[in-house]
Amino acid sequence: MVQPIRVKSITEYHRMVGLPKPEHPLITVIDIGSFSRPHADGPFSILFDYYAISLKKNFHVKMKYGQQPHDFDEGVLTFMAPGQVLTINFEKGQKHNPSGWMIFIHPDFLWNTPLAKTIKQYEFFSYSVNEALHLSDKEETMINGIAQNIKQEYNSNIDKFSQSVIIAQLELLLTYAERFYQRQFITRKITNHEILGRLEDMLSAYFNSGALAKKGLPTVTYIAESLNVSPNYLTGLLKTLTGQNTQQHLHNKLIELAKEKLSTTNLSVSEIAYELGFEHLQSFSKLFKTKTHLSPLEFRASFN
Repeated sequence: MVQPIRVKSITEYHRMVGLPKPEHPLITVIDIGSFSRPHADGPFSILFDYYAISLKKNFHVKMKYGQQPHDFDEGVLTFMAPGQVLTINFEKGQKHNPSGWMIFIHPDFLWNTPLAKTIKQYEFFSYSVNEALHLSDKEETMINGIAQNIKQEYNSNIDKFSQSVIIAQLELLLTYAERFYQRQFITRKITNHEILGRLEDMLSAYFNSGALAKKGLPTVTYIAESLNVSPNYLTGLLKTLTGQNTQQHLHNKLIELAKEKLSTTNLSVSEIAYELGFEHLQSFSKLFKTKTHLSPLEFRASFN
């Protein structure tokens, strides 16, 4: 496995591929034809700390999404959630002329909107769905139009309606993608979950069951046993694929859940800390500030 390149911000990605600074720091639409592919032969892995929706054409390279080969071909749409790993293998001497676009959405752009919760319900952001979405010409034209609407909106003068307009366009795109995927799955077999997909499913079930408040964070041993692997294997796998050990992965999931509760509920910080399994408020506040550079109250105040 190749240690992944972790890209923490949209601005960092623009800089990495030689593009101008993004018009908006939390959302961007990039023309794939506007920059060159990395100067690398052989595989490299990339991991974003934000959502990525991509429509690529003439992109004839070998790809792996998580642990499995990705069914990637002419004119297809793919989805990645924050923290997921994409491995690309440019074969030596291979020539191609890719076109299309990528939409990057930082999770902070979604906070305090219904999409902050509902985006997690779309299964095509999961590792368990490792086939790309194939589009007809008509569907591709429709999706291209939505991407251009988003780009046009953030390139216009930003006002109090801008976020709502962009969120509406994203919701429309995701609704169409859900329709197209359901159609595709009628005729195409969904592959079995691999370890990373089963890990995400297990953590979601654990967090949604209220077990955090009763038992606290699951231990590495508990998770490994649930996945039928050893703790050392699980930690090594996550470290190789994401650059993080199991504990760090858990803490990141916990902070994302904390952000959701801080921005979409009226629960006090103490109540949130209790629901997330912390016996002491100070421990929660310290972890939150370490991960976000803001206190829980400062994070909540940024949305008021």
